Amino acid sequence: MSPGFDDYGPPLRVEGGLRARSARGAIGQSWWSRRFVEVLESFALGSRLTRGRAYARRGQVLRLDVSPGTVTAEVQGSRPRPYPVRIGLAAYPEETWRRIEAELAGQAFFSARLLAGDLPAELEELFTEAGAPLFPAAIDELDQNCGCPDFAVPCKHLAATFYLLAEAFDADPFHLLHWRGRSRAELLDRLRTLRGAHPGGPDAGPESAVDAGPEPGATNGVPVAGAARALAGLPAVEPDAELDRFWLAPVALPDRPPTLATGPELLLRQLGPPGAAVGGPGLAERLRRAYREFSRGEAAPPREFSRGEAAPPSEADDGER
Repeated sequence: MSPGFDDYGPPLRVEGGLRARSARGAIGQSWWSRRFVEVLESFALGSRLTRGRAYARRGQVLRLDVSPGTVTAEVQGSRPRPYPVRIGLAAYPEETWRRIEAELAGQAFFSARLLAGDLPAELEELFTEAGAPLFPAAIDELDQNCGCPDFAVPCKHLAATFYLLAEAFDADPFHLLHWRGRSRAELLDRLRTLRGAHPGGPDAGPESAVDAGPEPGATNGVPVAGAARALAGLPAVEPDAELDRFWLAPVALPDRPPTLATGPELLLRQLGPPGAAVGGPGLAERLRRAYREFSRGEAAPPREFSRGEAAPPSEADDGER
């Protein structure tokens, strides 16, 4: 008869395990790791994630490896032998990555941030628009396997791996892209190539000497990316003519900048009623009448707006007292 869960005590303590850096509260510091945890917790997995978080903070995860489409780990439970854990997520095919890389290379913002080792928050939208979301949208997109006898999915060993994976994304955001099928070296070399880097160039890595072939829209073997996309279709201009028009605006400018049409009482409405010490609602009404006159270019006699004279009733008094 196989032993039941009651036959096992607390997990065996281990030395040198991967311990979550967060001792309490939420796990994940960067937007991408917090987003990953947020997606997991949106699947309503309940107390299983709570127990897994405790395992992650105790250092029960012994090993964690990320490869395209697969995350593998070993988690120490109550048995002497650690449980093997595997989490699968579909890696995108080469055709999809080529399309994504062309979009990334076409915008200097994304290329600069990625080459600096950062994932801008706008990256998630770009992947979604390309039909390749970064994060799973449903729990069944994750293929979860653990060697423990627990029938629940995810078990606490899988949940602990999820939390340690989120912290691995914090340490190196390219782990997330690697899980989806592109390693850091492959992606960055590809971006350098698409943005016009040549073998032996100043920013070319050792692997960038591989000829990836001309891209669509390439000129003389140099791919069209960034601002060159917008300029590629323009006719050639002679250098002398270009110098003559250097200080001219590329498009005709309007005669005068547009102005925002506002009523003369906008400031009074923003400030609210004056206090009693400076005249109270009566002052607001006198100023309102003055602004109206000023806007027509016909200022009223000063005595009409003296502090001692009561303002006659007007439609502006309705509902203000």
